[in-house]
Amino acid sequence: MGQCGITSSKTVLVFLNLIFWAAAGILCYVGAYVFITYDDYDHFFEDVYTLIPAVVIIAVGALLFIIGLIGCCATIRESRCGLATFVIILMLVFVTEVVVVVLGYIYRAKVEDEVNHSIQKVYNEYNGTNTDAPSRAIDYVQRQLHCCGITNFADWRNTRWFKESKNNSVPLSCCKPNVSNCTGSLLHPGDLYPEGCEELVVKKLKEIMMYVIWAALTFAAIQMLGMLCACVVLCRRSRDPAYELLMTGGTYA
Repeated sequence: MGQCGITSSKTVLVFLNLIFWAAAGILCYVGAYVFITYDDYDHFFEDVYTLIPAVVIIAVGALLFIIGLIGCCATIRESRCGLATFVIILMLVFVTEVVVVVLGYIYRAKVEDEVNHSIQKVYNEYNGTNTDAPSRAIDYVQRQLHCCGITNFADWRNTRWFKESKNNSVPLSCCKPNVSNCTGSLLHPGDLYPEGCEELVVKKLKEIMMYVIWAALTFAAIQMLGMLCACVVLCRRSRDPAYELLMTGGTYA
């Protein structure tokens, strides 16, 4: 009965180690996705520490690959030292993922303040050229999120670019894709996206941070199961004489 429990725990543990390898790839992908997406929106927030959760989750993903290798070897070879090391590393990674979740919630709450603080400045720096980073960022966001201006397209009237151009038009990135021959003229507001970008940028960035939070929570739960199975194998190995004799090839007298 005892050995049956050990065998079951070992089987689950080996399976979890395979999941750790898959998790390593998924976590690295999530972290990279956050980096790439935030790069498109980096002009709308100034706090570089917002990317800390993404950095940590990539590091955790890389570490999970090593953990999976250690766990598989320790489980197959019945190494008490290896299993103990496996449990300790899992505990450290678990704590790290809890930190990621906490940081994710903290920076998710700060996103709105960051965007509100910087978006007006970015729009004032717009000059309509592809060589200018703020201009590319605004055109990209307006096309991708289907928005125009900060709260609506009328906000463009307060920008330096609008006043200097003197053509009563907004950038072409404000034009709806299904409208032909759109010039961005405010005389034809039906051709333009009615919704402002501020709220949509905040929503997008919060969604991205939630990907990190949910990924960390999911794999933290899996790691708890892994620690539990490793502890069961360790405890049974040290307390079950029959199991020890079986592993060493001994027999009862």
